[in-house]
Amino acid sequence: MVSHFVFSKKYILEDNRARLRPLRPADTHHLMSFADQQPELWQNSLMRVHSAEELTNYIYHARRARRLGHQYAFIVYDKKSKRFAGSTRFYDVEPAHQTTKCGFTWLGKEFQGTGLNLHCKWLMLDFAFSKMGMERVEFRADVRNLRSIGALRKIGCHEEGLLRSTSTRPDGSRRDSVVLSIIKPDWTAYISDMLLLKMHNHKN
Repeated sequence: MVSHFVFSKKYILEDNRARLRPLRPADTHHLMSFADQQPELWQNSLMRVHSAEELTNYIYHARRARRLGHQYAFIVYDKKSKRFAGSTRFYDVEPAHQTTKCGFTWLGKEFQGTGLNLHCKWLMLDFAFSKMGMERVEFRADVRNLRSIGALRKIGCHEEGLLRSTSTRPDGSRRDSVVLSIIKPDWTAYISDMLLLKMHNHKN
């Protein structure tokens, strides 16, 4: 099956906890506090975002990549706290091969460990496999980002190995990336239900 994903369409992914809608220029207002007050959020990012100008540039490049058909970025809204919480996206979408990567994910410190990320991951994975026609969703994390690697393992990702010197960090050093993935048979067989159970247990 070829992906039916259309980059020009406005997709909204939503459940009882999280709402993901396309990132837009006005979202600088919603996300500014994370740029200028929480610099630690960007330690493992490939883009440094510490000011309004850098955040505007971050959103501009995300939207440009969407227009070019490479990425689709969302802003994350936490229904529990009624606040915008961060961002995430699909990138390197390859309809011909039915694969995509999921990443560029960050949440403000106050939203970490609250269960919000579980909802975001379930929404994106379910959308990728059931609506985009994907057979594989890949994740990459900086080898130094042990928190993210651990979180991806917990949602059922299969760790595939290490890619050396994949990109340049903002400080000029070279990054090694850990590659993880979820494929559709595993999602259908057990990972989807496992994540639903984790979300339910986290709530109770």
